[in-house]
Amino acid sequence: MGLIPTMLRRPQRDPEGAMTLVEHLEELRRRLFISLGAIAVGALVGWFLYDPLLRLMTGPFCDWVHTLPPHRRPPQGCQLIVTGAIDPVMIKLKVVAFLGLFIALPIVLYQLWAFIVPGLTRRERRMAIPFVASSLFLFALGALVAYLTLPKALAFLLGFSGSSITPFLTANSFLSFVLLVALAFGLTFEFPIVLIFLTIVGVLSTQKLRDWRRMAILVIAIAAAVITPSADPYSMLAMMIPMVLFYEVAIIVGRLMKR
Repeated sequence: MGLIPTMLRRPQRDPEGAMTLVEHLEELRRRLFISLGAIAVGALVGWFLYDPLLRLMTGPFCDWVHTLPPHRRPPQGCQLIVTGAIDPVMIKLKVVAFLGLFIALPIVLYQLWAFIVPGLTRRERRMAIPFVASSLFLFALGALVAYLTLPKALAFLLGFSGSSITPFLTANSFLSFVLLVALAFGLTFEFPIVLIFLTIVGVLSTQKLRDWRRMAILVIAIAAAVITPSADPYSMLAMMIPMVLFYEVAIIVGRLMKR
């Protein structure tokens, strides 16, 4: 029948819905295969969106360059440079892969939910659409916050060494930095989804979350300082403040669900 149809075929389960270890591994393989296929299709679409995204990503750097006095501006203006023959190829593939992940994110999130669904009750399985929609929204929100914070972060980082240093940024290092910041913020903004899920399955309770509030704020502050790739105060606060608010939202949602 072929390898691909075999990998896409849902493994057989007993009437009670229980799965053996081998069946779990087969199910995981099938979900991963579907997710990777969705990312590949998303990357194909992202290939045609590369130029607009590239202009969007370099916009904050160009805005910062234009705020500098003429004698301090880089000789190449806000144009990024490459130092290797294969750099342009690797840069485009990297950006397109990120676009593919973002475009395919709804399918990837649904596959993740579908993999853990067998361990949930029928009522909890109905939360698939809210889970996917809220996760997608929060990831996009995190990437947006990262983008809005980027100008301040760049001004802090590139101006930290003083006026005698002129930045000469390579396209690979700068675009990798922007993608890493967007990915870090996007994944971090999934924090309330994790808390709410752990509350639903009974690992956490609203009482525990309230009791751990002070310690949680301290851990969030440390995590924000460690996770932010730029390590500047603007990015740290932009990540820390929403995470503290999300923690409170998770408590409220848990109370509404009587957990």
